Amino acid sequence: MEFIFIRHGQGEHTLDIPSSLQISSPSLTTKGVEQAKLLRNQLPLTDKDIIIISPLRRTLQTAFIWSENIDCRKIVSPLVSPRIFPFLPERNTLPCDRVISSEIIKNEYPTYEIDMKDFFDLWSDGINVLPERDFIKIAKQFIEDCKQLQKEKIYIVSHDGTITSYRQMISGQTLTRKDFPQETGWFQISC
Repeated sequence: MEFIFIRHGQGEHTLDIPSSLQISSPSLTTKGVEQAKLLRNQLPLTDKDIIIISPLRRTLQTAFIWSENIDCRKIVSPLVSPRIFPFLPERNTLPCDRVISSEIIKNEYPTYEIDMKDFFDLWSDGINVLPERDFIKIAKQFIEDCKQLQKEKIYIVSHDGTITSYRQMISGQTLTRKDFPQETGWFQISC
């Protein structure tokens, strides 16, 4: 099975760091919208594809723009929400990385499925500051759950730290922030 992790397009929270990191629920910028549109040619979707999306506005918008007019399955999951990388236990989640409630997502993106399973705490806290051993446990379960979907490939629209955390866990390699994908950059890995 192939996992294709895609970083969201440019978000408003990246325009004036560090103060822009305090923006709550930042949207894509004009450049981010254009980057998401380019994904249509770079990674064309079909109605048979599945996209798993982080529950943040910028990832939801990236997936929405990229999949426009394609009736593929779109699942929103807190298991691919932002994650600090490398993990720093003393850190807190910034306003720009707080998970949007499932109710807001249902209202704004009614065609998206909401993955509720057994992670109600993750819908409020996300995986950003989840201890490493807990992250590894749920990440492995996430990979196994994806395999149950019986698809050759699954697209995941997420964040640089989250993508790198999953890459490191799957590959067993030690990665750094230098391994982060650029905006709408992607990484493909087999499991």
